[in-house]
Amino acid sequence: MTPTVGRSPFSLLTHLAGDEEQLQIFAENSTIESWLAVERALARAQARHGVIGREDADAIVGAARLRTIDGEALWKSARNVGYPILGLVRGISGALPPGPDGRVHYGATTQDIMDSGLALQMVRSLAALDRGLGRLGDALAERVDEHAGTVMAARTHAQQAVPTTFGATLATLLAQLTRQRRRLAEAAPRIGMISLFGAGGTAAALGPCSAEVRATAAGLLGLQHTDVPWHVDRDGVAEFGWLCSTIVASCAKLARNVVDLSRTEIGEVFEPFESHRGASSTMPQKVNPISSEIVIGLTGTAGALASSLPRIQEAGHERAAGEWQIEWQVIPQLAVLAGTALAETLVVVEGMRVDAERMRANLEQDGGLVMAEAQMISLAATMGREHAHDLVYEAAARARRDGRTLADVLPEVAEEKGRRDLLPDPLVTADDYVGEAARIAGTARGEWADVPALAVPAGPIAELAS
Repeated sequence: MTPTVGRSPFSLLTHLAGDEEQLQIFAENSTIESWLAVERALARAQARHGVIGREDADAIVGAARLRTIDGEALWKSARNVGYPILGLVRGISGALPPGPDGRVHYGATTQDIMDSGLALQMVRSLAALDRGLGRLGDALAERVDEHAGTVMAARTHAQQAVPTTFGATLATLLAQLTRQRRRLAEAAPRIGMISLFGAGGTAAALGPCSAEVRATAAGLLGLQHTDVPWHVDRDGVAEFGWLCSTIVASCAKLARNVVDLSRTEIGEVFEPFESHRGASSTMPQKVNPISSEIVIGLTGTAGALASSLPRIQEAGHERAAGEWQIEWQVIPQLAVLAGTALAETLVVVEGMRVDAERMRANLEQDGGLVMAEAQMISLAATMGREHAHDLVYEAAARARRDGRTLADVLPEVAEEKGRRDLLPDPLVTADDYVGEAARIAGTARGEWADVPALAVPAGPIAELAS
């Protein structure tokens, strides 16, 4: 089959950074091939259970191929009918002699084929996303290990809070990726579900062996079997879309931090550098965080698309009346956005430049007030937390007012209050006050190492390649 002329509007975002694997999974030919794969599996399953003859099934399997489908005729029919499967069936039937031509699509309905085909695509997409998560998580685990002891300022409400390590900061994202990988594994059986229940969901036209045919077809396709129809129960499709959108959002967490930490005034973390990467057309000095910017753009787009997912679950009775069409637009886009976000984030993580000296120097910004909690806790054991808080609060306010450091002012205030003897000598340092940072980094790495890759049955890949 020759692909028809693309009708989608040009997307600069996809053109610059679109994930090729996800684009291919949801491309025109791949989508049609997923429908043909279901028609082939249906014929094979029906022959196995005596619904149609084996010779007829073999003929259908041979004819249900992309090479036999006239794309122009298919889409002309689809625009008239509203759906593409009638034209697809006629294309297959037209390549058959009398006899087997009347056994194509026997007892099935349009949505059976399209939903089962979509399930095949979503399973392939999940497998690709899992591989992307695997590559990103492995690279991130290396950075967590590398910077487990790289001391920096933790930031709350965009202000320095207490000391932490860069490895501990990255570890929280690695833990997110671990949970995402587990979510994919948990969701895959719910998402990769066959649909073969006929016009009204009762499978009446499929005959007395309908359940057996459905189970066999599911096995041939590598999909999960079910005896409950889901023509209008789209929670599995919505879950797939949500997974895609939240994977993009996980990537955006790192992207936002990189954008913030690469600010000139902070200068702690930067994207990889090569000549003219992130360059400006007019300002020669610029090295913009372009991959992070793309990911942030992706998550804004994914969030807007994901807002439509509850709508696809509104479909009533036994067939949607417009809700189905929403997912035709939204689901492929969300998959592409998720794959693209993983790929762009991997570029950032693998080539990340970290200025550990600048991180340590920045701890002295604002007069070293990042150590205020540490000094308070060092006093709390002997004078009580509230009294210690008041003493350090006064010292911090004076240091900021007079442009001095907390380390200089704190002994002075403690002396005035008769508490100088309670101060440790020397004062607590940032290296002394990173708590469980090393343990957090180690735990995140260990949990990532233990999470298994998504196990995908060979059926979908083998069937689509056959």
